[in-house]
Amino acid sequence: MNAEQWDLLLDVLDGKDTGRAVTGLIIDSPWLPGWYGISTLEYYASGEHWFGANMKAIQTFPQVIFLPGFWSEYGMCTEPSAFGAKLIWNEHSLPHAGRVIHDISQVQGMEKPDPRTQGLLPFVLQRLSEYQDRIRQEGHEILFAVARGPLNIASFLMGTSEFMMALIMNPEECHRLLGIITEFTVDWLRLQKETFPSIEGILVLDDIVGFVDEQNCRDFAVPYLKEIFRAFDARVRFFHNDASGLVSTPYLGEMGVNLFNFSFEHSLTEIRELAGEEITLLGNLPPRDVLAAGTPGEVREAVTEMYYSIGSKRRIIWSVGGGMPQGVSTGNLKVFLETIDEVSG
Repeated sequence: MNAEQWDLLLDVLDGKDTGRAVTGLIIDSPWLPGWYGISTLEYYASGEHWFGANMKAIQTFPQVIFLPGFWSEYGMCTEPSAFGAKLIWNEHSLPHAGRVIHDISQVQGMEKPDPRTQGLLPFVLQRLSEYQDRIRQEGHEILFAVARGPLNIASFLMGTSEFMMALIMNPEECHRLLGIITEFTVDWLRLQKETFPSIEGILVLDDIVGFVDEQNCRDFAVPYLKEIFRAFDARVRFFHNDASGLVSTPYLGEMGVNLFNFSFEHSLTEIRELAGEEITLLGNLPPRDVLAAGTPGEVREAVTEMYYSIGSKRRIIWSVGGGMPQGVSTGNLKVFLETIDEVSG
C-alpha cells in the first residue's frame, strides 16, 4: 500500500467525502499463485515469486487498495505452527495444520509460544525484512500487523467440532486456552510492529466467531478480541469474519474494530444497522459464485445491485464478502472495477 492509498483508507474510515468510490480487496495465497501462474508451494517457498505476484497485482489494478498489502503468510498454518502443529503441504491448494490438542486436559500443561523463535513466524518476518527495501522502492510500505484470531487458532489446535463442544462442556479450559492464545497473539502483533515501525494497522481474521451464539460470543470472543486490537495504538483495526457475522457485528465498536469485512450472505444495510455508522464496511459481492464463476454480465449486474442496495455510501469500501478466492480472472476483476466507477460516477 502506498502513501496515497493509506491516506485514502484513513479518509474513508474518518467518514470524509473522498470524491470517488473506493475499492479494496484482501489478497493472499488462495488467489495470487494461480492468478500469477505458479503453484501454491512455489508462492510460499520463493520470495521472488511472492514479491512478483504481489507486484503484478498492484501494477494490474493500481486503483485497488490491496489489504493488508504484501502479506507474508503461510495460509492457516502460520500461528498454529508456533504451537507445534504438524503442517501438511499441497502443491496447488492451501496447507493444513494438524491437531495438537487431543484431550481437553492437555490445555492445563500448555505454554505460550515465543513468536521470535517458534514455528513459521520468524520466516514471516524474514521475508518482509528481505524485501522491505524493494517494497519501498516501489513506493509502498509495510503497514499492517496480521494474525489469525483466537477462536480460529483454537479450532486448528483442537479441531473445529471439538472446540465448539468444549465451549459448552469445558468453559474453564477454553478460557485458559484462549487466554494463552491471546497473549501469544498480542506478542506476535507487537513483534511485527517492533520489527517494522511503519506498521499502523492491525488485521485479525477469525471466521469461527461466526459459528457461536450470542452468549458465547460475549464470553469467548469479545473480551479476547478486544485485548488483541489493543496490542498497540493502531490507526486501522481491521476484522475479517466471512462466516455468519450477525452475532458479532453489534460488538465491533466494543472490540475496537473500525473496519469490517463480512459474509456476502449479509446485506450492506443489515450490517450497517447492526454495526452503527462509525464502522467502515468492506464488502460484499459474492466472491466465489459471482466474481470467480460469474460471466462478465453477471458480475456487472451483481456489482450494480450491490452499489444501489444501500443509501448512504459513507464509510464503505467496495469489495467482496471475504477474501479473494481461487479462480478470479483479470477480466472479471476489471468488470467489477469498471462497474463501480460507472455506477458511482
